[in-house]
Amino acid sequence: MAEDIKMKKRKMAHLMFIPVPGAGHLPSILEFANLLVNRFNNISITVFTSKFPFSPSPPSLTSSHPQIQLIPLPETPEPPSSQQLLLKARELYVVTFIDSLIPHVKSAIQTILSSYSSNSDESKPLFTLVLDFFCVSMVDVGIELGIPSYIYMTSNAGFLGYMFSILERQIDDVFNYSDPDLLIQGISIPAPSRVLPDASFNSDGGFVGYYKCAQRFRDTKGIIVNTFSELENYAIDALLSDGGRKRNPPIFAVGPLINLKGQQNPNLDQNLHEKIMKWLDLQPDCSVVFLCFGSRGSFGPSQTREIGMALRHTGVRFLWAMRSPPDKVIDEESTLPEGFLEWMEGKGMICEWAPQVEVLAHKAIGGFVSHCGWNSILESLWFGVPILTWPIYAEQHLNAFRMVKEFGLAIELTLDYRFGSNDVVTANEIENGLKQLMDRDNVVHKKVKEMKEMARKAILNGGSSFNSAGELIDNMLAYRSPS
Repeated sequence: MAEDIKMKKRKMAHLMFIPVPGAGHLPSILEFANLLVNRFNNISITVFTSKFPFSPSPPSLTSSHPQIQLIPLPETPEPPSSQQLLLKARELYVVTFIDSLIPHVKSAIQTILSSYSSNSDESKPLFTLVLDFFCVSMVDVGIELGIPSYIYMTSNAGFLGYMFSILERQIDDVFNYSDPDLLIQGISIPAPSRVLPDASFNSDGGFVGYYKCAQRFRDTKGIIVNTFSELENYAIDALLSDGGRKRNPPIFAVGPLINLKGQQNPNLDQNLHEKIMKWLDLQPDCSVVFLCFGSRGSFGPSQTREIGMALRHTGVRFLWAMRSPPDKVIDEESTLPEGFLEWMEGKGMICEWAPQVEVLAHKAIGGFVSHCGWNSILESLWFGVPILTWPIYAEQHLNAFRMVKEFGLAIELTLDYRFGSNDVVTANEIENGLKQLMDRDNVVHKKVKEMKEMARKAILNGGSSFNSAGELIDNMLAYRSPS
């Protein structure tokens, strides 16, 4: 109640969010927007939405909260060379795409500012930009219009440390897999080069894309991270130590930010959704392993067969979200081991897509074979479900390495499998990993349950993330927006 009274006395603030329209980015930043308006009644938020030219139209976004407005940006024509860049260097493609939106964003912000031009100084809100880290070039728009900018990191504080660390190199100085272990500020143990993000090794522009983003981080007023200090206290302290404090903006750990209602997929048949949940209802507690590898997580026939053989050898109950490779439809009969579909009757279920949050929340789930995207890791910790690591692309390898080697919160299957490589994780390796994952006496189960409790306390009134969000708003309101 005291905080509510304090909020009413505060200056109004209008936050303008600029997210990347990706599956791992947009839901997270929208959840952050919901957190702010549900807690602070002096805040209104405008979210500028867009879509990549190469992707189908995303599901229509709506907000039922009166303090959040969604404004779609005009679509920009795709340059002739963009498809080639997308294939060679996805990170630079995203940065280039965001740069193409700058004129539209500037115009949209000016329209918002002009709508308040007739207001008195006292009734004008303070304006702030909140940028996905791939959108950091929009800082220049903020500077031109006199609006402070903050970064929203959809990944974690350790990855933020990696981004700062690459600034110690030259923009064309890509990493090699044979490089010695790397000391990254924010990660408590040396990281082998084989677990660095994909872009680290990409001389076609991927590393340049990351570098261009990292160069602008220190031009912002603060960095918001979807994490919590109980998990990444070392990383946050290291980035704000004496050396980092002089150069780095303040860091606000406000997570875990999770949409507990789950991300809606318009391609998921409601009957299949009900079938999945009803099947889980019939399974014993903690008996099912959930295999899901993200929006880009698909395997070729040889790797799919190895997974099938491992599941059959262990006999574990399973729910397997088997995504089709791009522009292909999986023929399960010919891809899986002979007789697998008949054998799995009653023991397992295969689907193209599963409602991940609802599945992880189900009492039947005892383990999660995951690509280790950051959102998936936070969801697994929130529900106390241990992970067997199978990173595929982006920064997932670094996430998996930290979960296994730094935190002891996951079980290692592989740390360096790369999407599109010829590597195959064998059935025997997968079988051994599944046995460890589903062993309730494994110490990882105990540690994950403990972290589950810490994650939930962090967002409660007085918790670390609750307090950090309050400090963030105070920090934002300390800066003056244009009159």
